[in-house]
This record gives sequence, C-alpha cells and structure tokens, in this order.
Amino acid sequence: MDRRLCLGDGTALSDIFDELQEEVRAERMRRLALRWGSALGVVALVAALGAGGWQGWRWYQSRQSEQAAALFLETSRAAEQPGADPAALGDRFAQIASAAPDGYRTLARLRAAALKAEAGDRAAALALWDAVAQDPKAGEVYRELASLMWVMHGLDSEDPGALASRVAPLSGATKPWRYSAQEMQGLVALRQGQKDEARKTLQALAADETAPQGLRDRAARLAAGLEG
Repeated sequence: MDRRLCLGDGTALSDIFDELQEEVRAERMRRLALRWGSALGVVALVAALGAGGWQGWRWYQSRQSEQAAALFLETSRAAEQPGADPAALGDRFAQIASAAPDGYRTLARLRAAALKAEAGDRAAALALWDAVAQDPKAGEVYRELASLMWVMHGLDSEDPGALASRVAPLSGATKPWRYSAQEMQGLVALRQGQKDEARKTLQALAADETAPQGLRDRAARLAAGLEG
C-alpha cells in the first residue's frame, strides 16, 4: 500500500525531500592526511616514552584522526563519482565510523545514513541517524541534524507522536535547523490529521522574512496545497 503523504493537488511530499536535504547538508571536513605507520608501533613508542607517554598518546590520537580523515575524504570522493553504489559506500562509511575518533565517527555515520537512504534502505538509515542523535559525544548541531533527518525520512513510517516529540525541540528561535524543523512540524501535523494546524505552521514559515527564501517558497507551496 502506498503510504506517501500527498498535498491536495496530488503532489507527493516525498518529491520535495531532495530539495530539503540540499538545504540541511552542512558537512565540512578539514584537509588532513596521507598514510601513517602501524598502530602497534605507536603503542610500543608510547610505552617506551614512560613519563612522556601522555604526549605520545596525544600524538597517536592525532595520527588516528588523520587516518580517519584520509579514509573519510577518499570515500567521500568515491561517493561523488558517476555510477557510485550508495549501498556499498554506505557500508564503507559505517566501517569508517566503527573505528574512527568521535568527530569522524559522527560525520561517517551521517554520510552512511544518507547513502543508505539513497539506496532505499530506510531502516538502516533511520537507525544510523538515531545513533547519532542519541550519542552524547556527538556535537549538538550534529545530534539535532540527525534528529531532523530521522523525522524527515520517518515521516511516512514512524509513530506520529514520536515524530512530533522529536522535531519540537529543534524549532526553537536559537536552534540551527529551526526553519527546516518548522517545515517538518507542518508535515508532521498533516500526518497527524491536523490539516488546519499544518497549514498555519507552513503559512507562518512562508511569511518569516528571516527564513531562507527557497524554504519560504516551498512552505508557501505546501500551504497552498492544503487550502480548501
């Protein structure tokens, strides 16, 4: 059964997701890199340093971070190539995440989730986004982005109450993803059968001069589809 939400004019809400995702993408990486020696050799060096072991450990951590950065960059480039396999690349990012330091673990999970969603494996994507959202070691901006993506891609499948609870804290005046979260609030209200509330939320977003113009235009279009 087709469970996609539609507007009054028959437009599937899933048809606007690509446009929305372009606006919430904010992954950036630092330029680091090349290859380093074996981790075993580094551990031996740390032991030999004795009192200087802490500095050695910090050096080892730095090298681990640079290795993760190199793998992340290499896999990101592969993902941009024509004909790239999103499922396989999603697995590669998940593998990077399993061994990477905290920062790159978060970024790799986010990329893995996006690629899993692109490949049609929504369950895996939702699980990865949820893992980031619940990870206290991930930065707040990434946790909230993961929650937003979880709501966006779970709109047709997840419990409406859970969707509403997840997106509400993201829409506050100081939140980085507030405008996209407000749009999602409108769509979640529609999922809950609250058509009037959905229209009001989207109309308010469309009228907000501080919101990005593209998002305002889309909110106006969605609200217009709910008229009548």
